[in-house]
Amino acid sequence: MPELPEVETTVAGLRPVLEGKRLTLVEPRRADLRRPIPIDLRQRMTGARVTQLARRAKYGLIETDRGDVMIFHLGMSGRWRIDPAELEKHDHLVLETEEDRRLVLNDPRRFGSLDLVRADEIEQYGPFAAMGPEPLGDDFTGSYLKAVTKDRKAPIKQLLLDQRNVAGLGNIYVCEALHMAGISPSRMGGGISKPRYEKLVVAIKQVLAAAIAAGGSSLRDFVQPDGELGYFAKEWLVYGREGEDCACGAPVLRKVDSGRSTFYCRKCQR
Repeated sequence: MPELPEVETTVAGLRPVLEGKRLTLVEPRRADLRRPIPIDLRQRMTGARVTQLARRAKYGLIETDRGDVMIFHLGMSGRWRIDPAELEKHDHLVLETEEDRRLVLNDPRRFGSLDLVRADEIEQYGPFAAMGPEPLGDDFTGSYLKAVTKDRKAPIKQLLLDQRNVAGLGNIYVCEALHMAGISPSRMGGGISKPRYEKLVVAIKQVLAAAIAAGGSSLRDFVQPDGELGYFAKEWLVYGREGEDCACGAPVLRKVDSGRSTFYCRKCQR
């Protein structure tokens, strides 16, 4: 599933094509994805001018001058295509602009979603209502992590993946950041010191920034809107490297919890 860097990369790719442009065509080509597509999406978005594109956690936001925000989630296989020569079977939403540019949301597995909310109600939108701070924001600090995990007995990896604690972190980048910070994914959250949390916050920000700069980590179906693959996967230190040598010489290990793989180095991470 595309994680924060992939969504950030997607939004950046859409921005020059959509931002400031008027939508002359908004055409849902089916009634639902993971959830029903708003029945008034076509009416409310057609003729509107896109004023801003942004990201919240793993969601992309397309705001218009009518005070509406179209929120998209890419699910497991979703991607935007820019100026495709032809429409394909799994192209489920078509947008066209006043400059005759076409953008198409393609989602073969239909695990993504499309919603439409008022801009002044965005914080009350279901998935956003209880979300923690953005990991790249100034509110995400070692002090914050220490406070939010106080007395928590759950493993730190589980706590980082909980969107109520921090918004947008996913499996790949949590594995990488914990390795960079030298913290075992199984260590109890409440038992980690503030200095170690400060080191972890730095690692999370560095890993995410590097992944965004590299265009994300293309897994299976994900590509950027221009069709290019992300290349951060080539820089993974532990993720997907079970049995290979860590930089310290010890083998990278893998364990599975609740169907999710965790990659780590027992020697480096304590």
